[in-house]
Amino acid sequence: MRLLLVGDVMLGRGVNEVLKCMPADYPWGDTLRSFLLSDWRVCNLECVISDRGAPWQTTPKVFHFCSDAKNIAVLRAAKIDAVSLANNHLLDFGYDAMFETLDLLDRAGIRHAGAGADLEAASAAAVSEVMGKKIGLLAFTDNQPEWAAGSHQAGVWYVPIDVADRRAQLVFDRVQKMRSQVDIVVISAHWGPNWGYEPPDEHIVFAHRLADLGADLVFGHSGHVFRGVEVYKNAAIMYCAGNFVDDYAVDPVERNDQSSIFLVDVISGRIKRLLLRSTMIRDCRAELAFGQDAFRIGSQMNRLCEAHGTAVRWYRDQGLLEIPVAFPDGKD
Repeated sequence: MRLLLVGDVMLGRGVNEVLKCMPADYPWGDTLRSFLLSDWRVCNLECVISDRGAPWQTTPKVFHFCSDAKNIAVLRAAKIDAVSLANNHLLDFGYDAMFETLDLLDRAGIRHAGAGADLEAASAAAVSEVMGKKIGLLAFTDNQPEWAAGSHQAGVWYVPIDVADRRAQLVFDRVQKMRSQVDIVVISAHWGPNWGYEPPDEHIVFAHRLADLGADLVFGHSGHVFRGVEVYKNAAIMYCAGNFVDDYAVDPVERNDQSSIFLVDVISGRIKRLLLRSTMIRDCRAELAFGQDAFRIGSQMNRLCEAHGTAVRWYRDQGLLEIPVAFPDGKD
């Protein structure tokens, strides 16, 4: 079984304008084949999909991302199975837009985690059954504390990245509970500041705790640039997957237009390896990287992974990195 994970997918603003005259599969470019050949696909949805609402004004906010309701078809075109909604853009157009997004996803058969009508809903797992195995997704963010879901308040699952914080304990409890209910545990974390190729120390401590409690994959994002992958106790920790689709201006130093498709091969319910295929964002869509672009991305990711002690096999001619992950009995 092959899982596919990509980072931030932002379908608003310029991407939304392009989609007024381009087909629904446009944002995926030539990466679409990888989606269609995978068995389970997830991304962080970095916008609302809605025809309702108005830009958030209650607290200061510079960017507001919303994609037309019809663009739920973009996710369907790539056969997205689940999305993370715990991020700093889900309430960009208020609660009406958030609830329409939830409804559109439900009607499209796309599971979602990280937001809801209250904290119980926002912290609930999204469970998919694939090839006889259950995959559970939990999603939280340390962004936008004013959007935190509560016992009687809609919003996102807000969690400070501090293992001693009482709100973090709910994450740890949910991970332990889900470990006994599903075959593969995926934790989506929209965390930390923008920029920076190295994860903050508290992310490493937090991710290790998640793995200690049973997470198989920690799927980090939010930083705009990709960070290294660590293999820890047979879990794969993706500290930041970077941006996958957007219309953002490109920083010439910290290249927020560079990322990867993260492919996870699972055998007998356990992770065997990760394959990373380098990608670029051009003209509001994802494209496979080739030549010098693939070399630069691969070199950078290789260096970042090695800093975590991660063994990497690099197939330069394919723009592909392979990260072996051991089985629980210690065998590859």
